[in-house]
Amino acid sequence: MLRTIIVTTPEDLIATVYLCANENQGEEELGIGKGPIVKAISEAFGKSEAEIMEKTKELGELGLVARRSRSSQAMIYKPKPLTIVKVFNTFGQIAKETGNGSKEKKQNRMKELFVATTDCESLYLTRLLQAKLRLNFTETKSPLIEAVKIVKHVFSVVPAYDTIVHALLSGEPAKSVGEILDKFQDTVFTCEYKYDGQREHIHYMEDGRFEIFSKSGKETLRSTPMLLKKPFVKSFILDCEVVAFDREKKKFLPLQILSTRARKNVNVHNIKVGVSTLAFDMLYLNGQLLIHENLNIRREKLYESFEEDPGCFQFATALTSSNVDEIQEFLEASVKDGCEDYMEDSCCSIGDSVDLVPIAAYYGEGKRAGLFGSHLLACYDGEKNEFQSICKIGTGFSEAELEDLSSSLGSKVIATAKKCYQVGDSLKPEPDVWCEPTEVWEVKAADLTISPTYLAATGIVDPNKGISLRFPRLVRVREDKTPYEATSSEQIAELFKAQKRN
Repeated sequence: MLRTIIVTTPEDLIATVYLCANENQGEEELGIGKGPIVKAISEAFGKSEAEIMEKTKELGELGLVARRSRSSQAMIYKPKPLTIVKVFNTFGQIAKETGNGSKEKKQNRMKELFVATTDCESLYLTRLLQAKLRLNFTETKSPLIEAVKIVKHVFSVVPAYDTIVHALLSGEPAKSVGEILDKFQDTVFTCEYKYDGQREHIHYMEDGRFEIFSKSGKETLRSTPMLLKKPFVKSFILDCEVVAFDREKKKFLPLQILSTRARKNVNVHNIKVGVSTLAFDMLYLNGQLLIHENLNIRREKLYESFEEDPGCFQFATALTSSNVDEIQEFLEASVKDGCEDYMEDSCCSIGDSVDLVPIAAYYGEGKRAGLFGSHLLACYDGEKNEFQSICKIGTGFSEAELEDLSSSLGSKVIATAKKCYQVGDSLKPEPDVWCEPTEVWEVKAADLTISPTYLAATGIVDPNKGISLRFPRLVRVREDKTPYEATSSEQIAELFKAQKRN
């Protein structure tokens, strides 16, 4: 196909490649869902939206409905034939439509294309609009080719077929954060905020010129960034995220706010919101290419080469740690700071929430001094009449909630743990105070994991170990439940088994 285009209409080549790869030139997305496409087909071919949807159920694909609708429609006059460049340019116009009335404008442009289609063109136009062309014409390499390269490299290091084959056959994909942390115990992880902004590569040349490129390699027009480089820095390439920033409230804003600078190619002087540049990697420094260096080395050079200017230029917030609790706190901090996609549900993926009972507490530090900063939670085993420890929770609380909970539980402090509290000797550190089982908290978490520390459902899934919640987060206090109506140990075990099945 491409050879034919190169010979016959070479001017169509670039547009063809973009369309076949389901991409637009630049980084804009069409920003349309199924509904507007259905409406455009409806208006173009004189069918009701209900009829279009009914036919989609029957035929299994919206594109097939569009094709059938086109073939059954009589035309008073024949429109100009569609060209590849016409479709490509119209897609670009659709992607750039923003603001009031943009939905109708996008719909009208789609309708114009559908009206001009003939025979099977409406089928492929629909697939293009849905980014479902299915030509396998993508940039990605075959996973099999990559796998072969990896195995060859492993064999060059460990030339033992029995070891390699066994490792290949026994491998299973990790299905949860907990599995990963369990398999890499004591391994140092590096974590980094994922900001809701636009990716940029900032190039600084020895002659003092700046060039800024988007992640697709397209030059971006914006004024010179305010970077406080050290005197020894003569040239560099930074990998950054440009985000909208409210300088009064000192907080990051969503990408949609940043889009008030229009789409991509617009001067920064038109921006109606503050813009902050967050650097997370250094790829080049003073004539030296760094991309093959260890990330820690690149970060060190980044930190050594610049000074931060809060609200204008900062280093991306990062953590390097092997401590699970520190990683949890870092994740929760990213949620609180509004990082991209890390909303509450993103660290709460076991599906169902669980209702647990606070049975003990730990005093907080810093801003939480004088309050209970974290709590020991338990599920309830009705058969044994036991409250079985399942996790510690210290996140998901506002400052006001911390004060309220500390006040309510503070009045229920008891001298020692009750006999019905199953906690275990391996829980370290021991709680600062024990509480009467009086409240029920609804909690969500990333996943459940087998734990030697916590005793929930011991003997049901593992003969000697219990089940723990990973990354628990408070949803609310359940005033409609008593502690004896909390989630049972059997239910915890069932949730764990369901997680394994999925």
